[in-house]
Amino acid sequence: MSETVMQPAGYSGWRTPRRAVVAMFFLNGSLYGIWASRVPAIAEMHQLSESLLGILLLSMAAGAIVSFPLAGKLVDLYGSAEVTKKIAFAYGATLVALAVAPNVWLLGLSLFLFGAAHGSMDVSMNAWAGEVERYLKKPIMSSFHAMWSLGTGAGAASGYVAVRLGAEPMLHFLVAASLCLALSLYFGLIPWKSPVAAGQKTDASEATPEAKPASAKKKRFPLPQGALALAGIIGFCSALGEGGMADWSAIFLVQVTAVDDGIAALGFATFSVVMVGMRLVGDRIITRLGAVRAARLSSLAAASGSLLAILAGTLPAALCGFALMGVGYALIFPLIFSRAANDDKLSPGAAIAAVATFGYGGGLLGPVLIGLLADIFFIRWAFLLLSALALVIAILAPVLAPPADNGSR
Repeated sequence: MSETVMQPAGYSGWRTPRRAVVAMFFLNGSLYGIWASRVPAIAEMHQLSESLLGILLLSMAAGAIVSFPLAGKLVDLYGSAEVTKKIAFAYGATLVALAVAPNVWLLGLSLFLFGAAHGSMDVSMNAWAGEVERYLKKPIMSSFHAMWSLGTGAGAASGYVAVRLGAEPMLHFLVAASLCLALSLYFGLIPWKSPVAAGQKTDASEATPEAKPASAKKKRFPLPQGALALAGIIGFCSALGEGGMADWSAIFLVQVTAVDDGIAALGFATFSVVMVGMRLVGDRIITRLGAVRAARLSSLAAASGSLLAILAGTLPAALCGFALMGVGYALIFPLIFSRAANDDKLSPGAAIAAVATFGYGGGLLGPVLIGLLADIFFIRWAFLLLSALALVIAILAPVLAPPADNGSR
């Protein structure tokens, strides 16, 4: 299912629709990477055990899960671009709140709000990305997600610099968030009108009752069904891996390879930088291999990388393993969102929100599981969960084929 996005001519120079969406993806990723790079410092500040940190991260997952359907509704009412730009400000504020929370309870509340801002912006900016992709009439979803990965890498690298300079999390978060917001919103503040906001009809509104059952129309929080539901499970597995790397890779390196916090921040930076490179060429890889084969090869790379980091237990091997995991997870979410945007039962916005709720939101629960497993088996062996779920992606890969071709490859 698709929709035509008509925009007036006149975009020129540096501030174009594509660069606006690129900026939003970069902003979303950078704020998340900034947080991920200082997880050990926040944990030390509040004297958190691994299990308590894992439970607190559940607040972030809960915030994201609650935000997904709400964001989908707001996109339908006000347009993806307007929603994305407004949420961006709230997202930056919640990052700073994480550093100034005076106790564990307020840290949990701040994580809930941070997760809600991150999750709702994820839905709205992907909806905006789908509109720009149709406006330009060429596949560019993977390149947008490359910019998200670039942002997380830049955010994580800022953590390395902040630790080396002796900057406390509050100063680091405030300065880094302000710079990222100023840069991203310079490009993002363009007069884009989404189809709904512009009063245009989408294919979803014109669908026949057979294509979109009445029950689906009445659902305020639509969940994916059939092949799209299985794509949501793939999203769960992939997001668990990405979330595990964001929240636990630094601690993995500290405990398994005995490095300091500054070196440990390079683990997630390595993972993120490799994802950038893979996603930059992702559209060509998917075109050449097809969605199913690309997903299978990606999942095998992720499983191999996590096993290398676990079994070798040295810093060079761990960084190589994290790089392989970056290769493995890079294309999964672009494939999932492209599949959702072309679903034959839900409109693009509703399908993206539904898959995000089922897949990405559920995946945010993964760091909690890793924390609980780390308390029982040690963080090194807890990462076996990532290896196992990467193999699940390989098994379910056929559901990522376009709806008309689903099951044909």
